[in-house]
Amino acid sequence: MADENLAESLEQEVADLAAIGDELATDGGDDNGDSAAGSEHDEIRDRNLDLILDIPLKVTVELGRSKMIVSELLNLGQGSVIELTKLAGEPMEVLVNDKVVAKGEAVVVNEKFGVRLTDIVSQAERVEQLNE
Repeated sequence: MADENLAESLEQEVADLAAIGDELATDGGDDNGDSAAGSEHDEIRDRNLDLILDIPLKVTVELGRSKMIVSELLNLGQGSVIELTKLAGEPMEVLVNDKVVAKGEAVVVNEKFGVRLTDIVSQAERVEQLNE
């Protein structure tokens, strides 16, 4: 019950933030001289963001997938190669809480692997995924 209330509350906060973003996008972010309305929107946005900024998220970058039986898994050793479903050079999926939010390519920065985002899922598609 508490999880359902939290989920509903978060969905409402996300909807409020989206509405504020849409409103700012339609008027170009200009206050047209009405600085009180602009500062009110800033306060609401800051308050809403403060509510969700410390929520932990699971971020996963998927290079590809493979299925194997237990005996194949047990036979793996150092130097073994596992064939993945994706081809070399194909974009990797970036998932947040198991939902695709972007695609990217592998990069090496300071001897560490990273992901350069090349395509971000549209806002409409992200909201649609929330309903799944």
